Amino acid sequence: MGLDGPESKTKPVVLWLGTNTCAGDLLSFLNNNNPGYQTWVNDYVDLRYDYLLGVSQGPQNIEILDSTLADLPGRYILIVEGTIPTNSYEFCSVIGIKNSEYWTALQAVRELGAKAGHIIAAGTCAAFGGPYAAAPNPTGSVPLQAILRERTVINVPGCPINPEWLMGTINHLILYGVPELDSLNRPRLFYGQTIHDQCQRRAHFDNGVFAENPGEPWCMYKLGCKGPTTYADCPSRQWNTEHVSWPVKANTPCIGCTSPEFPDGDMPFFEHLPDVELPGIRMQANQVGRWAGLFTALGIGSHLAANIVTGRLAGNYKRDLASSRRKRLLKKKILRKKF
Repeated sequence: MGLDGPESKTKPVVLWLGTNTCAGDLLSFLNNNNPGYQTWVNDYVDLRYDYLLGVSQGPQNIEILDSTLADLPGRYILIVEGTIPTNSYEFCSVIGIKNSEYWTALQAVRELGAKAGHIIAAGTCAAFGGPYAAAPNPTGSVPLQAILRERTVINVPGCPINPEWLMGTINHLILYGVPELDSLNRPRLFYGQTIHDQCQRRAHFDNGVFAENPGEPWCMYKLGCKGPTTYADCPSRQWNTEHVSWPVKANTPCIGCTSPEFPDGDMPFFEHLPDVELPGIRMQANQVGRWAGLFTALGIGSHLAANIVTGRLAGNYKRDLASSRRKRLLKKKILRKKF
């Protein structure tokens, strides 16, 4: 059941709060294609408050939020974009003036979050901390869930979000209720698989063929791609409204912007991950590619290859079986087929 039930004829109320944010998620959201933003606000929802696009300001804004709190407890969707400052610098993010005092983001999130029907963290900052909580974090910024510990916060990370991730989540709430969430409260609809699993260049990884320089059409793992540890559907959904491209397609390594450790845990962006986790084994990712390339050359199926790697060969994986000569031959072979 959705927010107001299947028989409701009233449009659900949405409040979009901006805290410590660059506004990138809202600006990305404006590029949604079906429905477009204008259709969405006219036909689907009552977007009663928007920190960036609303025409009201000053006391009128506070009145809108106060009246929603009083009249619609449990019946509005709260979207928060950005982190929440918590230490003595909490006045770095002020929503407005209430009762002749500054109403900080921390106070607003607590009050509005306590009575919201559903709560969405839009973007990696709101979901996990992101750039605004990166070291040294002078404002003591934290993600939304750290403030609303007793509530379920639906995390829709991305820096910025793909507009369809948020649009799909909101509309799922309205029509069907809460979507299936993973252990980090992300909708599995959009974050159910890693970038690596869906990547169009996955075959190059499996064959041990890696780009050595930007612009080469091979697996970008060695150039710093964080696809093996990043959950999102960028390769299949793609970006730019008409779904025409995504970072790896544009020869840019994935920097892991939807991950909870972004950005501190993903830096340096252009150095490869130290290793990749596989069931029952831990091995360097470039060695994983070389093993897979060898098994492919021998004609061994992927399931059997995985069993061999994680089983009786687990103790011997340190030896590098794929020589640089074999890799060069693979590259030449693929180039001949491609061109």
